[in-house]
Amino acid sequence: MTAFGSRFLARDLDRVLFARLAAARPRGVHSVLPRISRAADHGVLWAGTAAALGVLGGRSVRRGALRGLGSLAIASAVSNLIAKPTTRRARPVIDQVPVARRLRRAPHTTSFPSGHSASAAAFTFGVALESPRAALLVAPLAGAVALSRVYVGVHYPSDVLAGVAIGAAAAALTSHWWPTRPEAPATAVRPRLPAPALADGAGVSLVVNPGSGFNGRVADELRELLPQADLRTLEPDDDLGELLDGGALGVCGGDGTVNAAAGAAVRHGVPLAVFPGGTFNHFAADLGIETMSEVADALRAGDAVRVDLGRAASTDGAREKIFLNTFSLGVYPELVHRREKLEKWLGKWPALAVALATVLATSRPSTVVINGTERRLWLLFAGNGVYHPAGFAPTHRPSLDDGLLDIRTVDGSLPLARVRLLLAVLTGTLHNSRVLVTAQVPRLRLETTERQVLFAYDGEVRELSTGGLVLAKRRQALTVYRPAGPVDGVSQG
Repeated sequence: MTAFGSRFLARDLDRVLFARLAAARPRGVHSVLPRISRAADHGVLWAGTAAALGVLGGRSVRRGALRGLGSLAIASAVSNLIAKPTTRRARPVIDQVPVARRLRRAPHTTSFPSGHSASAAAFTFGVALESPRAALLVAPLAGAVALSRVYVGVHYPSDVLAGVAIGAAAAALTSHWWPTRPEAPATAVRPRLPAPALADGAGVSLVVNPGSGFNGRVADELRELLPQADLRTLEPDDDLGELLDGGALGVCGGDGTVNAAAGAAVRHGVPLAVFPGGTFNHFAADLGIETMSEVADALRAGDAVRVDLGRAASTDGAREKIFLNTFSLGVYPELVHRREKLEKWLGKWPALAVALATVLATSRPSTVVINGTERRLWLLFAGNGVYHPAGFAPTHRPSLDDGLLDIRTVDGSLPLARVRLLLAVLTGTLHNSRVLVTAQVPRLRLETTERQVLFAYDGEVRELSTGGLVLAKRRQALTVYRPAGPVDGVSQG
């Protein structure tokens, strides 16, 4: 058969399948599929599904919801701005099907591909990349949306299949900018002396920060898990060290609260138990901790590891700040703040691109002397340990005790530095760009002569004083509880 004949055979088969599917109206479903189809208009159904996953799911499910929304944005743009204007295929018309007659669009409306199916597939495959179990719950809804587009008479089956293919490709494309996080937690060494096993929380001073989303339900869960723990609410003027009254310090809050608790635990020589109670829980995520019950199990068993602390000390040694996760200087604090406000609506990478364009348009580079060399920088990022992936938005680290600082700087002195930076981020090629300079070092000296340069550590923002800072590591300085078993990653130390 010739290619010409094959094309007409495929078109005829497409029309036959459409007619049969549109005409088949299973009992009990005649009102459900049209409602599902309407609910999916403009992505409303998937925005609601993402919100539900964010509230009810764990960390990987929340990441899946964000990736799903980002995938949907890409698939919708490709379908509506590129594919539909290019093909201009007329929508099907079957007058003998009442639902199709009531719902069919104007004849000039483009049918190919199905934007609803593209969005449904993009969201589902995006969720699957982070949480396959959550995707199993979403997939039947996505399938119903795809089927409904043929059932109500506005798309041929080939329109739907093309939409699904575009959606799947969009989800896969997000991994180019936002690599998936590995299931294995970061490795760390065992403590030389075992951490105390504290049955039912006896001997644990457990501090909860109400500003990190603390509520009565969280308190009830913690009391049920550790009935003998000394549970207290952190007040603005409290010193965590003064609240310590036992063999371990427990903390439930965001990264800033965990940072303060880590400092108190090191000063008093006690292990730290980190309960994931903040918005992002970056440190708990690298430990491989998703639920509070996992931390309670580790406390009962005395399972713990030792991790590095980053330190930012004044050059005269009079002042020091520690960081568990990251230190940053320049526009990075503002960038992160703007991105976090946008990403629940746009997804991580679209939000990053919008935030970056906004910050670059309103900010200017800072002059910083790094190890004696003057640099004009948009930002400097220092990770407590080497982070992955390479590029502008690191998400995780494979080791918590490697003794290194992960340094990433964005040069502000090159010609067209702003434009080059933005294009490199949008194309996912920043790790190969001359604008980005990276290094892994144990120590770094920073100085500035500018009147005001802001830096951030674990979400807390401070002003860099004239005279500068020394960034370094405190090797394996903190003992932190982490359950052994499937989530345990132990390096040789």
